[in-house]
Amino acid sequence: MISLKKLTIRDIFFRSRMAYSEQPALAFVGSEPLTYADMAIIVRNVSGMLNTLGIKKGDKVALIGENSPNWGIAYFSITTIGAVVVPILPDFSGSEMESIIHHSESKVVFVSARLYGQLNLNNLKNVDAFILINSLEAIDEQTAKVDSAMPYTTPAITVNTDYCDCEFPKPAEDDLAAIIYTSGTTGRPKGVMLSHKNLVSNILSTLMIQNVCETDRLLSILPLSHTYECTIGFLLPMATGASVYYLDKPPTAAVLIPAMQKIKPTMILSVPLVIEKIYKNKIKPELTASPAKRMMYGFPLTRKLMHRLAANKLKDVFGGELHFFGVGGAKLSYEVERFMYEGKFPYSIGYGMTETSPLLSGCTPKIVKFRHAGFNLPGQEMKLLNPNPTTGEGEILVRGSNVMVGYYKEPELTAEMFIDGWLRTGDLGTIDENGYVEIKGRNKNMILSASGENIYPEEIEDVINKHEFVLESMVYEMKGKLVAKVHLNKEVVENYYNDLRHSAKDWQHNAEEKSKKIMDDIMHHVNSKVARFSKLNSVVEQPEPFEKTPTQKIKRFIYNK
Repeated sequence: MISLKKLTIRDIFFRSRMAYSEQPALAFVGSEPLTYADMAIIVRNVSGMLNTLGIKKGDKVALIGENSPNWGIAYFSITTIGAVVVPILPDFSGSEMESIIHHSESKVVFVSARLYGQLNLNNLKNVDAFILINSLEAIDEQTAKVDSAMPYTTPAITVNTDYCDCEFPKPAEDDLAAIIYTSGTTGRPKGVMLSHKNLVSNILSTLMIQNVCETDRLLSILPLSHTYECTIGFLLPMATGASVYYLDKPPTAAVLIPAMQKIKPTMILSVPLVIEKIYKNKIKPELTASPAKRMMYGFPLTRKLMHRLAANKLKDVFGGELHFFGVGGAKLSYEVERFMYEGKFPYSIGYGMTETSPLLSGCTPKIVKFRHAGFNLPGQEMKLLNPNPTTGEGEILVRGSNVMVGYYKEPELTAEMFIDGWLRTGDLGTIDENGYVEIKGRNKNMILSASGENIYPEEIEDVINKHEFVLESMVYEMKGKLVAKVHLNKEVVENYYNDLRHSAKDWQHNAEEKSKKIMDDIMHHVNSKVARFSKLNSVVEQPEPFEKTPTQKIKRFIYNK
């Protein structure tokens, strides 16, 4: 356990600089890592630049960019001098980014070369300066011609004597550290205000259940602007002397697999969609490739053995040294978790939300409980609001030093989120006698059947997604009936219908008939496996992939109409 004088990001940063000075800190895969000492020098220089630009304690500074070592340097440069970082998701549109910059009153904007062109500078006249993340240099708006393909460079590792450390303000525990604008499943972004104490206490609580040390290597594949990756995948390893590596290209299989072989990560944070795709596209087809394999897979004992062998192969693909594969952000499919559980893959499911910095529950891979999201973290409290006496289900309430200050400029919305000092998560779940948490679904998503039963769309979607033709799905209510939208795996469909291999024209000609047959087959498959009150009334095709949040949850408000 690390020891800090104050629960601030500054204290974490300066402790790590002294304790792990020569340890590798941040790097792109294939590049020479910055040591903690080198990173500290660059952070000091960038903080000095912010100081000369007039940034004071409490001022807001936006941070818009893809994952990179320079993103982390910018984050530390802002927060260690008491300014407030406003990480903005790179998936937001230009107008959404501009709206957040305005709403947060950001005075300076760090932006990557790729995203700079998406901003209309005429709409951002109140911004004092733009700093290019790629080089960590200020942009001269009069002469700048920023190339979107500009490479990332490491600034000079030489102390700039123009800046004096004594000029830098020091944040207090209760000072704001970050305002994180959520991109949720239900509507417009909200600015979640997190203090230094919120973030640091969550790091310390996490370290009480999962050890991370200077020999650990984390491969970062989720967006840093999301609090899950930022707190657990960046700040936590930086607090413990671990090394974090980034990809300089999108995490496709062709990029990811060689990177894992090179880095041999000990830790990876993921969302369900990543491992579900790997399982559905690579692992399951291999497990059921022949009639003999399918027969063996049908028996629990042989299935478990097959899962164990497949999981060992997967660990080798991941570099062979993985001891923690953290899954969070959404519910993991039953079938995929069964594979990892029976295969003894070193996974752990966590539960949390931006408003709680984010982690609320989790555990180590050795004590995972199937279909549960670990147990409540030490130093935090959790209980259920009005649990059902029969099922034990209720809305999860939490409190602790990790709980947000509130929503920025939204006092009424903030008040609605609390009841007697407890934060309402909006998630329905159970807590067993050993403290393990099982998430049932979002309160807002729950559908009440005509006969009074609670229907959780997520549970029906889990059944739908087991169908070989389905990549993803969404269940909703329309005029009192249950409807499912499904996005199909066209490759699997085409392989199933042999005639599709001959002519795309044939597919077009027979598309409507085949689509109806597939939809009917999916509905029959689901309705044979769910409770009477959860049966689907219709299944319709979603031609394009569903639009998703950064943690790969479907934005239901777009489709639930």
